[in-house]
Amino acid sequence: MDEFARLPDEVNELLNSFVSQPAIQTEHITITQYSLAMFIAVAILLVVLFVFKKKQSASLVPKGRFVNGVEYVIEFAKKDLAQDMLHSSWRQHFPFIATVFFFILINNLLGLIPGFHPGTGTIGVTLALALISFLYFIYVGIKKAGALGYIKSLMPKGVPFPMNIMVWVIELFSTFLRLITLSVRLFCNMFAGHVVMGTFAILASLFIERFAQGVTLEAFTGAGISILWLLVLIAIYIVEMLVAAIQAYVFTLLTSVYIQIAEED
Repeated sequence: MDEFARLPDEVNELLNSFVSQPAIQTEHITITQYSLAMFIAVAILLVVLFVFKKKQSASLVPKGRFVNGVEYVIEFAKKDLAQDMLHSSWRQHFPFIATVFFFILINNLLGLIPGFHPGTGTIGVTLALALISFLYFIYVGIKKAGALGYIKSLMPKGVPFPMNIMVWVIELFSTFLRLITLSVRLFCNMFAGHVVMGTFAILASLFIERFAQGVTLEAFTGAGISILWLLVLIAIYIVEMLVAAIQAYVFTLLTSVYIQIAEED
């Protein structure tokens, strides 16, 4: 069918739309669509927190869906991502843990808006997030045991020479590999999800165009196929909402795990 013949060109156009392009450009500053989305996410996060704090302080008992909803998410992050993982030191790390979680979550959810490119949709932002988490847990390890002590901690006790050297090298490599796994996992999940949603949206629109050109039997068939694509698209959209939350959770959970490992004796 003609619609399927056009599909490769439409998909290529979709993929090209994910390339970083200037959204705001002046003589001295260029802000891409991803950077702009990241700044919008930060602004939304600040507004939500300020409004939440103001409404929460207005009464001793939380009132309203907004306050209760935000408080539920904060309590979830506090218990599952901080207390259960870091135990006695959770208060010290919770501000960092919560910031990472909410930043990624809001960026991921913004990506569900049609035509919107979230900050987490580019490897540059996810790599920067991974680098921040990496430096944080390295700092925690050095603060607890000292630089030399943290380096030695990568070599497990009781392993005979020269196996301990080999294990130390593997542990050192795996520590730096966390940079790649954290950033690539988040980026690939967000990027792939948007490509899949965009592809099914294209399939639906191609058949709807034929129906708009005239009421014929072939057009009705195309409209029926479009409805099928739309139903699949809605299902994928719901799944992507879950993926947006899960990926924020997984990234932050792994960060908490790495902090816990760095604090261990």
